[in-house]
Amino acid sequence: MSSPCDPQYAPVGDVGAALMVIDSRLKAIYDGKAETDPEQQQLSDQFAASLGPDEVKDMLDGACTLIYMFMQWLRMAHEDHDRDVIEYVVPSFVASMRMMPKSICPEVIPTMTGLVVAAGTGLSPNLWRKQYGDWSEAEMNPLEATAVLLAEHINRLTDDRDFATRMISEALSSSPEA
Repeated sequence: MSSPCDPQYAPVGDVGAALMVIDSRLKAIYDGKAETDPEQQQLSDQFAASLGPDEVKDMLDGACTLIYMFMQWLRMAHEDHDRDVIEYVVPSFVASMRMMPKSICPEVIPTMTGLVVAAGTGLSPNLWRKQYGDWSEAEMNPLEATAVLLAEHINRLTDDRDFATRMISEALSSSPEA
């Protein structure tokens, strides 16, 4: 039986732009830059201000597609070792989010956890979230952090700082729509 949250019904969004943002954040983290460079932040703010409502929606959908793809990779990797992805990914994910109180208010952690669980169980994160109304401003940083944390988790598992980004880039380049 098909679910209304089945990924086949989900818009893919602008995965390339979302991946660029996530990759930029990962590189900053790996370079030891906990705080965003003011010049980089200004460029990010200008980029965000230049987006229209449809482009913002495409970026949100793209970030959710990344979360889905990351969780599917993690699910397969964990299943290869007879482990449940939810059991092995979600607790550390929640703990990491709780350690970022300046960027992530505690009220949105359940929503981001729901996105991760939805993706880990084969549902579309953006369609799952859509059931609860429009995205809030308070969910924007946590959504980005969710994708970054999952990508970083994959990079740590593979012992390769570029693995998650490369995996998505290769999937995009081999896509018939690319």
